[in-house]
Amino acid sequence: MNMINSEYQLLSKQLDALYEGEDNAITNLSQFAAIVFNNLSKVNWAGFYLVNGQSTLKLGPFQGEVACININYGEGVCGQVAEDKKSLIVADVDQFVGHIACDSRSRSELVCPLIVEGLLIGVFDIDSPSLSRFKQEDLEGIQALLQILITSTNWLKSHQFLENYDK
Repeated sequence: MNMINSEYQLLSKQLDALYEGEDNAITNLSQFAAIVFNNLSKVNWAGFYLVNGQSTLKLGPFQGEVACININYGEGVCGQVAEDKKSLIVADVDQFVGHIACDSRSRSELVCPLIVEGLLIGVFDIDSPSLSRFKQEDLEGIQALLQILITSTNWLKSHQFLENYDK
């Protein structure tokens, strides 16, 4: 990974401070969404879709307008990332076949898988009302921030909640 830019370095320090002494998954996911939403420019939604069963994602902690609740693997950008377990930058969501428009103002999107010890926990999704908002440096910055989330969170302690998310 290339050196992340100063904007993401600052967010890294903020996350480290927020997570100090806190390892609850829902708390940390919520703080992550809030930090990204409130500190990156031209963002109108930031949040998580968490694994719900074997082929569905369910809306998790987020910031922004109301959102789609359930997304099947392979559907839309989030579902594609869940299925492939690979990050995607979409410069123009109207050009992405099968895009799910939860907010018609969104024009571009960045989605990264949240993988803990080889298991997909969910995906992190950021939407922007601007075309081509997200670049490689954003992808690298978000991936670095997700590593802080992953290592700061006690996923085993939170496993029961995540495993039973659909109940």
